[in-house]
Amino acid sequence: MYSIGFDVGSSSVKAALLNVETGETVASSFSPKQEMPISAPRPGWAEQDPEMWWQNLVIAVREVLAKANVAREAVRSIGISYQMHGLVVVDKEGKVLRPSIIWCDSRAVDIGRKAFKKIGKKRCLDVLLNSPGNFTASKLRWVKENEPGLYDKVHKFMLPGDYIALRLTGEKTTTTSGLSEGILWDFKKNVPASVVLKEYEIDERLISAIVPTFGEQGRLRESAASELGLPVGIPVSYRAGDQPNNAFSLNVLEPGEIAATAGTSGVVYGVSGTAKYDPASRVNSFVHVNHTKKKNRIGVLLCINGTGISMSWLRRMLGKASVDYSQLDTLAEGIPVGSDGITVLPFGNGAERMLEDHDVGAHILDANFNVHSEAHLIRAVQEGVVCSFRYGMDIMVRMGIKPSVIRAGNANMFLSPVFREALANVTGVVIELYNTDGAQGAARGAALGAGMFSSPKDAFVGLAQLQTIEPEPKKRQVHQDLYVRWRKRLMQALDF
Repeated sequence: MYSIGFDVGSSSVKAALLNVETGETVASSFSPKQEMPISAPRPGWAEQDPEMWWQNLVIAVREVLAKANVAREAVRSIGISYQMHGLVVVDKEGKVLRPSIIWCDSRAVDIGRKAFKKIGKKRCLDVLLNSPGNFTASKLRWVKENEPGLYDKVHKFMLPGDYIALRLTGEKTTTTSGLSEGILWDFKKNVPASVVLKEYEIDERLISAIVPTFGEQGRLRESAASELGLPVGIPVSYRAGDQPNNAFSLNVLEPGEIAATAGTSGVVYGVSGTAKYDPASRVNSFVHVNHTKKKNRIGVLLCINGTGISMSWLRRMLGKASVDYSQLDTLAEGIPVGSDGITVLPFGNGAERMLEDHDVGAHILDANFNVHSEAHLIRAVQEGVVCSFRYGMDIMVRMGIKPSVIRAGNANMFLSPVFREALANVTGVVIELYNTDGAQGAARGAALGAGMFSSPKDAFVGLAQLQTIEPEPKKRQVHQDLYVRWRKRLMQALDF
């Protein structure tokens, strides 16, 4: 038996086919081979066409099936992981009404700030565990205010994963976890958040039917099956945002466990057994994949927008778009810790929640034309991302979440020795790398949701730890000095 998982990101769409008995990924692929474009009609905006996600998903799935020597009928379940916080609006026929306003779009920041103030800080944090912020609900309110004619045609609003599920099954559905990431979940009453709906004048009927994270959410319809080359009628049996799904893929399900990613954006995601929130709402609390009414499992998420995208930008600016990232990492390894004084603030991808929704932009500071080379800049970008992680993790520590081990997939920036060693030494936390990714996690989740695994424990057969990176006592001080310098420059940029 096999299960297939999709990971719909803003850079690419990945697919992985999992042998349920062995836990082995028998084939995987992604599309496109270069990053998907993000449209910015105005400064601070970020949009993508959902049809682009679907077409790349079709390509990735067909490539996986071509690679795998597997009978199509042996594929028994589908799982979806998706970029969080985006907004897709559709009419009664399921037609998309406008490009998706994606996670790194900043247009709704002021709307969220006003709602936080009007609803009241204490009420928001007690009920929502967050401020409305620049999340899905606020983006929908932006559409209502600025595109009223289009808004009147909206039958349902969706997160990106909900839209992919619609294309697969023909059914308009969402999840509790998804509503919470849109800041539309009342943690006190365990229902959609009427306080936000009322403030934004959003009709609750625009919310799709709620289905479980694990379990049948619909079945693959004939038109989608034909495009994908999969059997008609197999269940879509798991759906989660990319960061809860990443945590699941790493078996991070219980309080105190920590997962991380460093793709386009960077995330540290910790699980709590109690409702925790940051008073300034710089990190966010969402329903985790295994949360129930009787057993709180809250995912506390630190997101840094400017992570892997900073390396992607730098690679293009250096005229090395065709060069593999590993070659850039090799150049960076030849430069000492601290990059000989050059400092990078990698915040060039929209308003940063961690910085209280300020959009300070990216900064390259203290560059010396007689000293610094492209290798210095490559290392400084990676060190800037590492210091951003540390800055956010300090917020989580003050909330009572104290990581001693971070689990991550062996992918993206964690492939860089400079990045992972600097992260261990700047934070003082052990890093464990595993043979997994978001698409594989979605495939595991789907198999669990379809009853192909007898328990969550069985779902992690084949998950292997590949490497452990521990802080090095002899290098800790120079890394701490790097962080102190970096934080000082950040405070100056924020005018604190």
